[in-house]
Amino acid sequence: MQNVYHAVLWQNLQYTGTEYCRLSDHYDGWQLTGTALLLLDGDPAQVCYEVTCDKLWYTRKVEVAVEMESAQQSLHLTIDQARRWWLAGRELEPLRGCRDIDLGFTPVTNTLPIRRLRLAVGRKAKVTAAWVKFPTLEIEPLRQRYTRLAEYCYRYESGNGTFVTEIEVDERGLVTHYLNGWQRIE
Repeated sequence: MQNVYHAVLWQNLQYTGTEYCRLSDHYDGWQLTGTALLLLDGDPAQVCYEVTCDKLWYTRKVEVAVEMESAQQSLHLTIDQARRWWLAGRELEPLRGCRDIDLGFTPVTNTLPIRRLRLAVGRKAKVTAAWVKFPTLEIEPLRQRYTRLAEYCYRYESGNGTFVTEIEVDERGLVTHYLNGWQRIE
């Protein structure tokens, strides 16, 4: 089966930077692949990622590589059918049960719960994601809530409501505008 894909380009509104992302449809699921180029405290950074999901948009594999003048690091996670998260053969028990990854440097991972939940306008849902902080790549569970405000608009909340923003998406669930974060420039 031939892969069907769609590519987008985002501008970071918080840092100096851009990101290229490709959403691919595979016979057994979905893949989000991208590269972000950012300037963090005067240090240029390149972040490459690949997120693999099954057909229902459950995260199955995550790879992230960060390259900066001051450091290089990578992260390789696998998630089994019981939703146990593994790093270098060791289970990350606090993440057990998480369905989604949240990569803190990109808006693309909002696509996963948006596509999986398929909320009707006016409905909301809570999820807990495995949040990868940037640039440290530390991982911790993060409770989130998505409320569908309109056909292509969501309210996103995390940290028990301490962080709130609006996210606009296209028909594929890819972000077109993440208030005070990212703007699609395609």
